[in-house]
Amino acid sequence: MANLKELRGRIKSVASIAQITGAMEMVASMKLRKVQAKALAFHPYTDEIRNMIQRVAAKVSGEGDVPLFDLREVRTVGLFLITSDRGLCGSYNSNLLMRLQERIDELLAEGKQIKFWCYGRKGYAWLQRRGYEVERFFVEPPLDKADFDSAKLVADELVHAFTSGAVDEVRTFSTRFQSMVKFVPTDAPFLPIRTIAVGDEAQDDYELDFLIEPDADTVFNALMPRYLETVVFDAMLQSLTSEHASRRMAMKGATDAANRMQKDLKKIYNRARQESITKELLDIIGGASAVS
Repeated sequence: MANLKELRGRIKSVASIAQITGAMEMVASMKLRKVQAKALAFHPYTDEIRNMIQRVAAKVSGEGDVPLFDLREVRTVGLFLITSDRGLCGSYNSNLLMRLQERIDELLAEGKQIKFWCYGRKGYAWLQRRGYEVERFFVEPPLDKADFDSAKLVADELVHAFTSGAVDEVRTFSTRFQSMVKFVPTDAPFLPIRTIAVGDEAQDDYELDFLIEPDADTVFNALMPRYLETVVFDAMLQSLTSEHASRRMAMKGATDAANRMQKDLKKIYNRARQESITKELLDIIGGASAVS
């Protein structure tokens, strides 16, 4: 059994760890509330711009030039990955990277080339360790300080890669926040756009209450980049919310485990201390008996 001095040191170390993880849990909780409120406030804007695009889509001529909807043979696939900059957030990054690895294996098996764009140091380090070349690593600002301008920069980069022919398809890998204890790794198509029908394929169920100038095709092509920016920013907010929620859960688990370990160590310490006292008493009694 460990001596009393060693046990006291272990109890003190575990108590310090519990204090640190408890503080990190509180910080993660405060950040989570702030980001979650921001993500919820952003939803109405996303819904509104999507509704506006759907209303205009039915008015676009079938022969109109809509490059972001251009379906072509897929030879090169672009993957945009959003991870955290820091660790200590449980399985948040590992689950997403596992999903990414599955997609990479599928694409390589089909003989397709892959190009990567990345936001978050953990994902970038993961790709670098496996020898993948990253086209662009978005460093500044960090994800927890990213704003809509950051999303616009990312969307412009991905749109340029698609329209220039550098890639034939773009997919995004992020984590969707569903609840305080559930975050879903998501592999979502980004370009070409398939979720919105255009021209004759669109259902003309929307009655326009505004005039379109100069024409529907021009307005539609101007709106689509704005829509893609909202998609990217929403993915960034969802990922950041999931990160803080996962870190909060991980730190809470670590704090609870440290508290349980501290209780167990105190029991062992008290037992060892009692044994030491009993042994000393027996030595005193034995010595007294020998003298008498």
